[in-house]
Amino acid sequence: MALTCTNVTLRQRVISNGRISLYLDYYPAIRNPYTMKMSRREYLGIYIYARPKNEIERDFNNEMLSKAEAIRCIRVQAIVNEEFGFLDKHKMKADFLAYFREKAKLKYHEWDCVYQHFEKFVNGYCTFGDVTVELCQKFRQYLLNCKQIRHPNISVSRNSAAGYFSTFRALLKIAYQEKMLRENLNDFIDKIEWKEGKKQYLTLAEVKKLAATP
Repeated sequence: MALTCTNVTLRQRVISNGRISLYLDYYPAIRNPYTMKMSRREYLGIYIYARPKNEIERDFNNEMLSKAEAIRCIRVQAIVNEEFGFLDKHKMKADFLAYFREKAKLKYHEWDCVYQHFEKFVNGYCTFGDVTVELCQKFRQYLLNCKQIRHPNISVSRNSAAGYFSTFRALLKIAYQEKMLRENLNDFIDKIEWKEGKKQYLTLAEVKKLAATP
């Protein structure tokens, strides 16, 4: 069976202010292993002068073209070795809140409640790149001290916080399994322990009285 080899070509695109943007063109397109979408172009964030006016600008163009060509060679080697780490930047910019919201729709009511708490905690904005051990630890602390969403004058109980954080940890596990997170953050985050309620026992006299009750 013949293998399809992806060609990586350095291309140019004229943009505003007399500049040219350099990008890589993948053909056939490659699949991003994190978003599972096909990727054809990768803009390098490197720009050159469309019409260099002097020797300095011409030297600058040559230097930037050399750097872009070096990146192209690295990408070719990465594709051959099936190492797609350079696609991480697309994943890191993806909307973690949107991902959380979609997962919550498929789960139970508690997931939606945890989503609302997390959305409030991050002030409505969070990318996958923002999801770090430190952020998760701060969210853990938030749950231990926050108020209920529907009853802002009532604190969230310890056991409710434990359940919410358990749900959040389940989300992190799913994101890791789906390769949206590069490491399993749960390995570095402590759970919120459940607080056992005081058990009530009936005395022998109370048991007898209860048994005698018609």
